[in-house]
Amino acid sequence: MTNILRVGDLVKHFTIGGGVLDRVFGKPAKVIRAVDGVSFDISAGETLGLVGESGCGKSTVGRSILRLHEPTAGSIMLDGREVSKASQHALRPLRQHLQVVFQDPFASLNPRRTVGQSVAEPIANFGLAKDAELRAEVESLFVRVGLRGDQIDRYPHEFSGGQRQRIGIARALGTKPKLIILDEPVSALDVSVQAQVINLLVDLQQEFGLAYLFIAHDLAVVQHISARVAVMYLGRIVEIADKKSLFEKPHHPYTKALLSAVPSIDPDAASKRIVLSGDIPSPANPPSGCRFRTRCPIAQAICAEQEPPLQSQAAGHDAACHFAGPGPLLAS
Repeated sequence: MTNILRVGDLVKHFTIGGGVLDRVFGKPAKVIRAVDGVSFDISAGETLGLVGESGCGKSTVGRSILRLHEPTAGSIMLDGREVSKASQHALRPLRQHLQVVFQDPFASLNPRRTVGQSVAEPIANFGLAKDAELRAEVESLFVRVGLRGDQIDRYPHEFSGGQRQRIGIARALGTKPKLIILDEPVSALDVSVQAQVINLLVDLQQEFGLAYLFIAHDLAVVQHISARVAVMYLGRIVEIADKKSLFEKPHHPYTKALLSAVPSIDPDAASKRIVLSGDIPSPANPPSGCRFRTRCPIAQAICAEQEPPLQSQAAGHDAACHFAGPGPLLAS
């Protein structure tokens, strides 16, 4: 299958402090290593789920691919064309094929414009339609995402959260993209509405051959929609595999802990849950060696000395752990 997106050693660091007052008082600037060497690819028509705890850097990965954050280093290739180093002029035609649906559907819509105007704007900007043809296209998109065409003259506050997210999806579809980055697209919605939106995304993917980068923390949702899953911890991918392999035979202790926390109707599930000790370290001062070692029940001396590479554990299944394996995680 053709790779639509290829990300290689993506790095995004933020510098905080270091202003005039900090220099006067001798306070050095801090570097936040939000994303610190992330690599993956997405094929045409494929969904890659990107999961991890809050603060692991997964949303920063999405925003860096979109160039909403300028990458510090690394390569981003969209359909064979370089995104990370493209000038703003060269980036413009690429944006047509790279769209996003944000977490908060209300904040992503201009309250002073009708929803039809918001959906029409990117279509008009890329010269894909105008005048009566543009209005007809917007009405068609509304119908395709489960709304009525005559609703395009309303304002965002007149819609529910689920309807607003459908509008966000319609806007992303308008430019006929090849890849859509879905940044926590259902986490702000009720559970029943989540299922409707996820099913809509699946239908649209099959109809238009879309590729998705699905960023989320809800593993149940990720399992439903994704073909492959990448697990992030403190700015790095610690495990990546196809959905079936990762959920049935996780190799990294962090992935095992995440999966053990997924709610289950099994009455014995609570006794099987893996509770990690300690807090997530600061990305401004990550631990030496393996970044997960300070919370890992099986960490040993080598974990503090050497950072484990992301390497193959089975066919199509990579993990970054000195003691990776599909067996149960045993507390030390």
